[in-house]
Amino acid sequence: MAAPESFEEYVGARYAALLRTAYLLTTNRHDAEDLVQTALLKAVPAWHRIESNPDAYLRRTMVNATISRWRRHRGREVLTDDTPDRGTSDPDSARSLALEQALARLAPRQRAVIVLRYYEDLTERETAEVLGIAIGTVKSQAREALARLRQVVPDLRLATDDEAVGTMGSWTPRR
Repeated sequence: MAAPESFEEYVGARYAALLRTAYLLTTNRHDAEDLVQTALLKAVPAWHRIESNPDAYLRRTMVNATISRWRRHRGREVLTDDTPDRGTSDPDSARSLALEQALARLAPRQRAVIVLRYYEDLTERETAEVLGIAIGTVKSQAREALARLRQVVPDLRLATDDEAVGTMGSWTPRR
C-alpha cells in the first residue's frame, strides 16, 4: 500500500480492515470498534513517524491493548462453551461462529499470533516484530494455538503453511 497523503485518507481506506483484525482479536464487535478507536487515537500524535507504515504500528497497538485488557479483566471474565443463539442456518455463518468461539477460547497472545499469521498473512518474522517476541515464541504459540483449536473445534481444519494457503479464509469443514 502506498503511503497515504493524510491520516483521514488512511482511516477511510483501511478502517474496515482494521475493524476485522480487531474483531478477530476481541471476538466482540463493540470491543473491536473500541479497540480500533483507541489505536487510531494513539496513532494521531505519532502520525509523522508512522505514516510510511501505519498498519504495523496499529496492529501492534491493537495487540498490546488487547493483552492489557485481558490482564486487567482476567479474574472477572468467564469463558463458557455456550454462546447465544445467532439464529442462522447458513453454513458459512455457522463456520464463522465456530471460528469465533474457538478464537475466544485461546489466550490473548495465542489469538494474536493466529490472527496475525493466518488472517493478516504476516510471516513469522513480521508477527514476532509486531508482538515484540522472538520468532521461536511465535512458532510455539502458533503450534499450541492450532492444537487447541483442533481440540476445541474438531470439525474444522485450518490449512497450514505446508498446504500453501495461509489465510483464515482457508478454514474448511473436515471431509
